[in-house]
Amino acid sequence: MFKKVLVANRGEIALRVIRACKELGLKSVAVHSTADTDALHVKFADEAVCIGPPPSRQSYLNVPQIISAAEVTGADAIHPGYGFLSENADFAEVCRKCNLTWIGPSPDAMRLMGDKIRAREAMAKAGVPMLPGTAGIHDEIALLESAERIGFPVILKASAGGGGRGMKIVYEKEKLLDAWSMGRTEAQAAFGNPEMFMERYCQKPRHIEIQVIGDKHGNYTHLGERECSIQRRHQKVIEEAPSIALPEATRQKMFEASVKAIETIGYTNVGTMEYLLDTDGSFYFMEMNTRLQVEHPVTELVTGLDLVREQITIAAGEPLSFFNAQSKTDRKPRGHAIELRVNAEDPNTFAPWPGKITAVHFPGGLGVRTDTHVYAGYVVPPNYDSLLAKVIVHDVDRPAAIRRARRCLDEMVIEGPRTNIPFLRRIVNHPDYIKGDIDTGFVARMLAEAAGALTNRSTT
Repeated sequence: MFKKVLVANRGEIALRVIRACKELGLKSVAVHSTADTDALHVKFADEAVCIGPPPSRQSYLNVPQIISAAEVTGADAIHPGYGFLSENADFAEVCRKCNLTWIGPSPDAMRLMGDKIRAREAMAKAGVPMLPGTAGIHDEIALLESAERIGFPVILKASAGGGGRGMKIVYEKEKLLDAWSMGRTEAQAAFGNPEMFMERYCQKPRHIEIQVIGDKHGNYTHLGERECSIQRRHQKVIEEAPSIALPEATRQKMFEASVKAIETIGYTNVGTMEYLLDTDGSFYFMEMNTRLQVEHPVTELVTGLDLVREQITIAAGEPLSFFNAQSKTDRKPRGHAIELRVNAEDPNTFAPWPGKITAVHFPGGLGVRTDTHVYAGYVVPPNYDSLLAKVIVHDVDRPAAIRRARRCLDEMVIEGPRTNIPFLRRIVNHPDYIKGDIDTGFVARMLAEAAGALTNRSTT
């Protein structure tokens, strides 16, 4: 086991990793920009190093500065958290060349699964169900021929993409060329790579993900599924575990496909296989995230496992702490967990809302966990993601967990910046959400309903 971990991140995930390090008896190093000098991860780490001014490219994305911080503090491992450099294979490679243990998968696995076209090919070879689609499309003739073969509607995606950037849904042939051109421009600007590919578009899918994990001793398994269909513009808002939408036979097929996939590519550490669940019950590979997920706490609450601790011990060469001959088939979730992402943003326009938090109260009680980095007097900077906290509830079943989530939202107080708490309340009180009648278009429909109701009131 190594002795000191540098956490190459900020916010609640940096604090989460620091806590795991302390519980393992490891020293921790925080890095921070000048905007985060008073952040909690800086206060609670054993050491802290300022690595640059507020812009991410000059601080949290500044590889030479991060490596220098590791060297001057004597860190022997780096945990990237999520976001920033967490899926940057070149950064992982640099860490290894500098004799720093990378707490994550191998750079080769990251490169393979980070390229969506190569990932599709690898998963198809592993027998994972795939949507009809293409490799990279480089000319208009191939674009038109592929769309005719697959059938409309289709979705165009950036090979190096993520977060919905470069993604275009096309329902009609006449709009295909313009969508492709705009998608390529967005992909080039966002990822430095204009390459696009095409898939058949599922019109009302659920977004289901499987938490996978593997060690360096050849042990590969899953830790159940998460329901991630509550999204706004491809960004998750609420996540749950388990999903109430999966028949047991489908669930087991998804587990088997996911474990076989990571066995095939020799994947170590934690990762997430993401799928679309179609209305007919079919499921299809979408992508793999080669890092810890924002929503990992819901899996922790229904399994009783500390995923960050597992990440660290796997990187140190230890076997999975829980693995046995029955791990692949006999693990059952304990109760139901729901995660609510609380953001500093206008609850109606969703515009970011930085500023000073003048008062804060987070909910508590049995079955409630709050992962946050904010406190009264904290200034939310305008430079980074607007996430303030993740409130995670756990109870015996989904109806009880929803009631607990409502109670937590009613207890929560954040004064100063506007937040999306009213928006979250609308979701957990919506009849369709309560029934579990959801898909990735749920939030858009809910917002359209509200806009229509407002219009009708204003005209009467």
